[in-house]
Amino acid sequence: MKRIFLLVATNFAVLLVLSITMQLLGVDRMLAEETGMNLLGLLLMAGIFGFGGSFISLLISKWMAKRATGAHVIEVPSNMTERWLVDTVKRQAEKAGIGMPEVAVYDAPEVNAFATGWNRDSALVAVSTGLLQNMSQDEAEAVLGHEVTHIANGDMVTLTLIQGVLNTFVIFLSRVIGMIIDRAVFKVERGQGPAFFVTVIIAQIVLGVLASIVVMWFSRWREFRADAGGASLAGRNKMIAALERLKLNHEQPAQLPEAVKAFGISGGVGVGLKRLFMSHPPLDERIAALRSGDR
Repeated sequence: MKRIFLLVATNFAVLLVLSITMQLLGVDRMLAEETGMNLLGLLLMAGIFGFGGSFISLLISKWMAKRATGAHVIEVPSNMTERWLVDTVKRQAEKAGIGMPEVAVYDAPEVNAFATGWNRDSALVAVSTGLLQNMSQDEAEAVLGHEVTHIANGDMVTLTLIQGVLNTFVIFLSRVIGMIIDRAVFKVERGQGPAFFVTVIIAQIVLGVLASIVVMWFSRWREFRADAGGASLAGRNKMIAALERLKLNHEQPAQLPEAVKAFGISGGVGVGLKRLFMSHPPLDERIAALRSGDR
C-alpha cells in the first residue's frame, strides 16, 4: 500500500506542478481565452482515464490470467509434483515476507511461468506443463523464486502505476497539442476543427509509442531484479541454470496471451529499435548479470 500511495501521490504532485507552471506562464489563461480549454479540468479527466483502465486491468489480472491460459489452481495437490510446487512456493513466500500466492499449472508446450495479482498478499504463480517436463527440480525452483520475487517487489502494481502516469500525460499532452495546432496553424477561432481531432490521434500514437519505450525499459529492469531475487531464494547456480535452460528452449514460440506475456519469465531477442520495445532483456545479458553480480 505504501508503494501505491507514493506513486499515486507523485503522479498527482507532477500534475499539480504542471498545472501551476502553466498558470504562472499564462498558458492556461491563453488557452482558456483562445479555445475555452480548462487545463485543470483536462488534467483531472486525463488522470481518471489514464489510471482507470490500468487499475481495472490490475484488479482483474488474476481472473484474466486464469481465463486466458486455462490455468488450473492447485487447491489440493493430486500428485508429488503439485505437492512440491505448493510447498516450494509456500517456503519462498514466507522467506520473501508475502502472503501465500495461489499456485497454478497451465497446459502449454513452452517453458514458461508468470506471476500476477493486485497485491503482494493476493497473487498467482503459474507454471506451464512444458516447464515441468523440461526443467529439473532445481531449475524450476529458481523460476518459482523469480516469480515470487516479482510479487514481493510489487512489480505488477508498480508497472500498472507507471502505465497510468504515462497514459495520463499522453491523453493530456495530445489534446493540448491538438488545440494549439488547430488554432496556430489552421486558424480555427471557435470550437474544435477537424485538425484538432486528427492531431490528437497522431499525437496520441506518437506519445503512446514513446511511453511504451519507458514502460518496457522498466519491465526489463525489473527482470534483472527478479533474477537476483530468484538467486537469493533458490541459489545463484540454480537461477543461472534455469536461464540457460530457457535459452535451449527459446526456439519454441511463446504461447502466453498478450494480457500476461510481459509477466512471463522467458526472455527475448532484439536488436536496434526492436530492443526498445522488449519486455525482457536478452537471456545472455541476464545470465551475465547474475554471474558478475552486477544486478
